[in-house]
Amino acid sequence: MSYTHDANLCLEPFLGEGGLKQEIFEEQLESCRQSLVRLREDKESGRLPFLSTPENRDDLAVCQTVASSYRANCSDVIVLGTGGSSLGGRTLYGLATSAFGPINGGPHLHFIDNIDPHSFEILLKKLDISKTGLIVVSKSGSTAETVAQFMALLPAFQKAYGPEKLAERITVITEPRPNPLRKLARDLGLECLDQNPLIGGRFCILTIVGLLPAMIAGLDVAALRSGAAKVVEQAFQTEDMSEIPAAVGASIATGLLRQRGIRQTVIMPYEDRLADLGLWYNQLWAESLGKEGKGTTPIRALGTVDQHSQLQLYLDGPQDKMFTVIYHDAKGQGLPVDTVLPKSEDSLSYLRGRTLGDLLTISAEATTQTLAKNGRPVRKFLLEKIDEETLGALTMHFMLETVISADLLGVNPYDQPAVEQGKMLARRLLKDL
Repeated sequence: MSYTHDANLCLEPFLGEGGLKQEIFEEQLESCRQSLVRLREDKESGRLPFLSTPENRDDLAVCQTVASSYRANCSDVIVLGTGGSSLGGRTLYGLATSAFGPINGGPHLHFIDNIDPHSFEILLKKLDISKTGLIVVSKSGSTAETVAQFMALLPAFQKAYGPEKLAERITVITEPRPNPLRKLARDLGLECLDQNPLIGGRFCILTIVGLLPAMIAGLDVAALRSGAAKVVEQAFQTEDMSEIPAAVGASIATGLLRQRGIRQTVIMPYEDRLADLGLWYNQLWAESLGKEGKGTTPIRALGTVDQHSQLQLYLDGPQDKMFTVIYHDAKGQGLPVDTVLPKSEDSLSYLRGRTLGDLLTISAEATTQTLAKNGRPVRKFLLEKIDEETLGALTMHFMLETVISADLLGVNPYDQPAVEQGKMLARRLLKDL
């Protein structure tokens, strides 16, 4: 496995009275056995294809052709979508970009998941549309925000490329069934890639929805899937529930809710490349579990930034949170920080001979220990390295952990009935506008 999952500091024997009682943890863990049996059956029957997708490679060939065209001909690519249609690709793209632009060559990707008119005005002013590609993602093909985004940008692309070359710069991803977006793509002569209708948006990160942008960014998508496949295989072939990280995580999250009323879960990676993992996780956890008065609220944080903005609350505020710290051992890596440090400056002597990687890793370890010393349940993911295989493994871990938690809570993780109410009301209000 490309990561280790240490959850001991969530348990009473290690944390003290703020932790989960061992007997409750074991009860929850044993309940995971049947959850995994049902998940394995659903995978084998084809009812849950997000679990078998990591084993596949056949769907990647068409994506590679599209991605190669964008990489060769575009300076920028806009990805339109919202929720799961955007957050998965954006999370994967974090491996291939920085605040200073793409690191693997190829175009700069822009994930546009809101409909703020100001942003679209700036977008059209800043980008050279004649060198820009467009990917439009909507599982249903009728997502109002995504269709509106597409319609707002389409005239600029039609002007830049004309009807003959439009298909070279616009790709649509939607379900293989009649829907407004697919009809529009057909009428415009655009290529339309099929999104599996049995995989909901928040679980589609390792499908073409997430992997096409990853390919354009120059990532190894086979390695992403390989990392995820190893997590699934280990979960379904291991008898000891305590050796299955996703089962342990689900047992702790639901056990702490049951025993201590802990209703918030903070996810805190320490690497900029994983910053958007929290955005994707927030949707996955919240939309899957928040039903029938059940669930816990996910909170995104980023170390070391939020040590200086949120940690005070975490340590000295209400004891209603569990914490997930994610980092890799970067000690000895990065630029040295003491090359111009005055020898007479004793107050900064602890930095002498250290690197940025030393400080990052020690900060993550110190935060973990400090949370535990203050009775806050905290687990850590220690990553071997930050690459495609590791990120694929992490995303599958959290998807498995989420659906197991849903089973323990007795909710359906694959629907979002409350969200549909708002969508229906918005359509009615727009008609009346």
